[in-house]
Amino acid sequence: MAEKIIIATNKAPQAIGTYSQAVKVGSTVYLSGQIPLDPESMQIVSDEFEAQVVQVFENLTAVCQAAGGSLSDIVKLNIFMTDLSNFATVNEIMGRYFEQPYPARAAIGVKQLPKDSLVEMDGVMEI
Repeated sequence: MAEKIIIATNKAPQAIGTYSQAVKVGSTVYLSGQIPLDPESMQIVSDEFEAQVVQVFENLTAVCQAAGGSLSDIVKLNIFMTDLSNFATVNEIMGRYFEQPYPARAAIGVKQLPKDSLVEMDGVMEI
């Protein structure tokens, strides 16, 4: 069995439950869900959807870097939103952080997210 390497950085929010920020097995990194918490205050950055999406991408960026990669190494991205009418906003902001070829992606509407955030994302990296 391949060794599990736990990825952790103080540049992203600390885990608020029984999980790691990411786990690397071989050349694959499994990214835990990130919500729009400020890593220092551990508070939601804003009530505004756009600001929350930006913070989630910043948190994912920090974890990817701690794993030795970048957002461009994400091969699968899952986006959870409490309001799917924000889908166009996610696409626009995602375009600031990703270049083609884009990762595979799912956008899923959910009733509620931790700390009443409006968006959460997780993913898989291959480095």
